Amino acid sequence: MLTIGIHRFFTSLNDLERIFRAPGRFKFEEHNVAAHSWKVSQYALFFGTLEEMHGAKVNWKSLYEKTINHDFAEVFIGDIKTPVKHASEELKQMLAHVEEKMMEKFIKEEIPAEFQEIFFERMKEGKDGTLEGRLLEFADKLDQFYESFAELKRGNTDKEFIIMYQQALTKLLQMPLKVSVRYFRNEILKDVMKEDTQIDVAKLTNEILDKIKPQD
Repeated sequence: MLTIGIHRFFTSLNDLERIFRAPGRFKFEEHNVAAHSWKVSQYALFFGTLEEMHGAKVNWKSLYEKTINHDFAEVFIGDIKTPVKHASEELKQMLAHVEEKMMEKFIKEEIPAEFQEIFFERMKEGKDGTLEGRLLEFADKLDQFYESFAELKRGNTDKEFIIMYQQALTKLLQMPLKVSVRYFRNEILKDVMKEDTQIDVAKLTNEILDKIKPQD
């Protein structure tokens, strides 16, 4: 099959700027998938550094590749809201399968042959049991936390953002990254709860902190 070179991949990156997160809800701030991927890479950079400072060995090449590429498949299916994506394990697996097959088709048809093996490796699901995979998951969830926090701070009364905030917070506090979770809990949340917010974020935060004990 004739391919048209890496140009097609580069132009598809523009499409990520037109895919907005949490579609269908009123938001004070819109966030697109391209910006999300950049923010996730920044969060992962910080927490990877933190883990490394406490003795962990970080594969930085792997971490960067995982973070900047983790949502590229949304070019094909758009952003599906977390509650929908996780409504059932079967649905979650089906969506993952669709993304995988569409990505596979894209690489085979649009990426020059000499780069295809590299792209298959870089574009595969990055959230795995490695330190880098866990940092990706932590950073991804942290951006959801901050996006919902921004809405609550401004007084967005859509209950979905309260649910999103508390679900993201719960997930972050339960991640198997003791150093990162401890810093998030003891340092970042302290500053979060000091903020002047239209909706009582401190109360919402303490509701979750009361349920989840600090990791040993």
